[in-house]
Amino acid sequence: MSTETIVIIEDDSAIRSVLNIALKGAGYTIVKEAESGDEGLKLVNELKPSLILLDLMLPGIDGFTVCSKIRENPETASIPIIMLTARSDENDIIRGLECGADDYITKPFSRQVLLARIRAVLRRPQSRKTDATIEFDGLSINDETHKVVLKGKTLDLTGSEYRVLSLLLSRPERVYTRSQIIDLTQDPDKAVTDRAVDVQIVGLRRKLGSWANHIETIRGVGYRFQP
Repeated sequence: MSTETIVIIEDDSAIRSVLNIALKGAGYTIVKEAESGDEGLKLVNELKPSLILLDLMLPGIDGFTVCSKIRENPETASIPIIMLTARSDENDIIRGLECGADDYITKPFSRQVLLARIRAVLRRPQSRKTDATIEFDGLSINDETHKVVLKGKTLDLTGSEYRVLSLLLSRPERVYTRSQIIDLTQDPDKAVTDRAVDVQIVGLRRKLGSWANHIETIRGVGYRFQP
C-alpha cells in the first residue's frame, strides 16, 4: 500500500473513475479528483500531492496553463506531472514538456503502461546530492567549482557542455526539449540552434564514455538523464 497522494485533473467523469480504480487497485489509496483546471490548481495548492495526472482539454483554464502555474509556484514547482490527452501531435507533446510536464501519455492508454509511467516518475533515483554536489554511478559534479569527476578522473568539459550536463542531472528522468536546453544553458546574446545542442551532447557522450548511456535521446523531442 502506497502513502503517495495523487491528484487527477480530468473533466471526463468516466476517465476519472477508470483512473481512480486503476490507482487504488495498484495500492495508491490517497487519490483526489478535480474536473476543471481551476479546481485542480486549488486542490494541488492545498494538498501538495506526490504526483499529478493532468488532462489537457479542460473547462476554464487548459492543462498547459495549469502545468505552467504549478511550475511557477515555488511550493508546487517540483511536483511530478504526467499529462493525459487524446492529442498525439508532436508539437503538443513538445509544448507539454516545455510547460514543465515530466511525462506525456496519449489516450487511449493501457492500465499497465499508465502504472509503469507512474512508478517511473515516483521512483527515487539512486543518486546522492550533498550541498552543491551531485553524485551518481561514479560521476561527481559540483555547481560551485564546475568540476566534473568520473571514477577519479577530472573531465575537461566546455562551459556549455557542463551546463547541459548539470541541467540534465538536476531532474532525473525529466525530458528537456532542445529549445529548453538552449534557453536554460546558453548565452542569450548568442544565436544557438537545435543542432548546436546535438553537437554538445555528442561531445559530452564522447568525454563521458560508457557513463553516457545514462543520457537518453527522446527522438524528435530532446534529452533526459536516465538513472
